[in-house]
Amino acid sequence: MALRHYTLDFSLSAAVDPATAVPDLLSIFHEQEMTETVHDTDGHGYLATLVGKNGRLVILRVHTHGLVTIDLQCYEQDNISQLDNLLNALEKKLKALLNGNITRIKRLPALIRGAKVDRYWPTADGRLIEYDIDRVVYEADSAYQNIKILHSQQFGNILVLNGDVNLAESDLAYTQAIMGSGNVSYAGKEVLILGGGDGGILAEVVKQKPKMITMVEIDQKVIDGCKVHMRKTCGNILDNLKGDCYQILVEDCVPVLKKYVEKGKMFDYVINDLTAIPISTEPEEDTMWEFLRLILDLSIKVLHPSGKYFTQGNSVNLTEALTLYEEQLGKLSCPVDFSKEVVCVPSYLELWVFYTIWKK
Repeated sequence: MALRHYTLDFSLSAAVDPATAVPDLLSIFHEQEMTETVHDTDGHGYLATLVGKNGRLVILRVHTHGLVTIDLQCYEQDNISQLDNLLNALEKKLKALLNGNITRIKRLPALIRGAKVDRYWPTADGRLIEYDIDRVVYEADSAYQNIKILHSQQFGNILVLNGDVNLAESDLAYTQAIMGSGNVSYAGKEVLILGGGDGGILAEVVKQKPKMITMVEIDQKVIDGCKVHMRKTCGNILDNLKGDCYQILVEDCVPVLKKYVEKGKMFDYVINDLTAIPISTEPEEDTMWEFLRLILDLSIKVLHPSGKYFTQGNSVNLTEALTLYEEQLGKLSCPVDFSKEVVCVPSYLELWVFYTIWKK
């Protein structure tokens, strides 16, 4: 059972006296058979909770600095028309009571809390996005992460790993950007993909007839979910772990990279689709930065002198994190140079930075 949470805010040009405004408002709640309990605010405005027989809960607050807030909570299956009528009546009454004193009215769509299908996911820079998700099509817990594939009417199926939106079937722009945005040819080349369990990069690179692609993905359950539920992204490429010009290694990429370094194995292109760069240098993020430096260093070591390394960065709004990442590029065992591109990834609902890195 889920809850619907409505909010109605009135910003005022001057503070209002609750003794004159509140009684007329309470009459509207009484018509809905709701009873109020007034709470002591120690002189900080007026606060009342109102409860109805059907489980509806209203929090009415008149703030001393000139703000009136109304929060209405009800069960999801409650009569939506009645709720709209109640909110409309409250808005109309407040406009009449506070005529000339209202500078702004804000009424938000209902927030659905506790639903079986979670529609709310944060952007990288901490904004809450409500998606048009209507069902969960796949969910599994692996040894490494929680895996969900959710269906969006707008974006198709969306892969979500540990609560982080990774890729939707609409996000060809992401795949193209992390492959170099059409500025390189993979024909006849040796390619290494790190991560990429959704199969999108592999499927696109195969189309260019490379010499060989090696994809290293640690989580078989990601592959299992995507090959069934992300076929608009991966096609049939994940149906087999080997093909004419590709192989998928279900392994940790670090020992694989170290083995390639020891053997002198080289690649024309390395595509890192493992993780976005950390957003801070707080202690809990230190191990992530160390991991990314390790991947970078090993990848550059297996890159041909004329080769290129492609990777995602993070949200364009996270300028400090991106700067920190670029500083790491100056600490590698081999000097490198880089360029970056900003791309709009549809399901991210934000601009995303991608890097191209090469040996100097």
